[in-house]
Amino acid sequence: MSSKFSLHHDESGHDAFIAERTSLIKPQYWIVLIYLLIGIGWVMFSDAIVLTFSDHTSEMTLAQNLKGLLFVLMTGSLLFLLISRSYGQIISANRRLLASYEQTVRGWITVMDHRHQETRHHSERVMQMCVALAKLSGRFSDKELTRVKCGSLLHDIGKIGIPDEILIKRSRLDSQEMALMQTHPVIAREILNEIEFLRPCIDIPYQHHEKWDGSGYPQGLKAEAIAYSARLFAIVDVWDAISHPRVYKEAWPEQEVLDYIKSESGQSFDPTVVSLFIDNYAFLKQQVAALES
Repeated sequence: MSSKFSLHHDESGHDAFIAERTSLIKPQYWIVLIYLLIGIGWVMFSDAIVLTFSDHTSEMTLAQNLKGLLFVLMTGSLLFLLISRSYGQIISANRRLLASYEQTVRGWITVMDHRHQETRHHSERVMQMCVALAKLSGRFSDKELTRVKCGSLLHDIGKIGIPDEILIKRSRLDSQEMALMQTHPVIAREILNEIEFLRPCIDIPYQHHEKWDGSGYPQGLKAEAIAYSARLFAIVDVWDAISHPRVYKEAWPEQEVLDYIKSESGQSFDPTVVSLFIDNYAFLKQQVAALES
């Protein structure tokens, strides 16, 4: 087995023994226990050590002061080391947990893309392009970019509640079918709102079908009432949808795609985001070139 995943060295069972025993005690108790043992030992034996070196009052006072200072320095350093070790373990565990969350999310998306019969790499492609567009806007912190990434991957998670006969229908949807299809952002919101670590990622799944002029769904939001991340993603999603073949249509020529996006500026799309997308189109397309090939 690779040592990368090994919990202890094979040459000795000592580390494993210690890890097994210490794992039985919660970190905060372990830190306090060590602190108390050293503190009690110091109180019990330090005075006797001082007396062996001198019995003069002035020297005793100096020795006591030095003893107190040394105690503070030693226990402070010990606490720092113990807390740092426990904090490092917590951070490591948190990173592993976040990685498992992302793997779970990507598993969902793979299943959804297969069920939708979407073009291959659809969700990964729109995620990468939307994150790149968000970075270009300069309006997102690293934490917010993580939410954009997650929201982009999960943008169509609500379609899990849409019947297959509507979802992959090869002809145009009728009014009743369209009304049902338009419930998928609401379904997405209901799903994600129940999962604490995904709740901050709701904006894109819930609002990416809203339009700048207020004619979108499900809420009919208008202009800046629409979350900025959703305004970014709306353009990317439309670009991907009409640039690639779907079960109900062929792919559009690239210039027609760009002309359409420009024509929807101020109607479907935020004009400033359209400009940002068009001005940086070559760069944005390069971000997904590996997936295209």
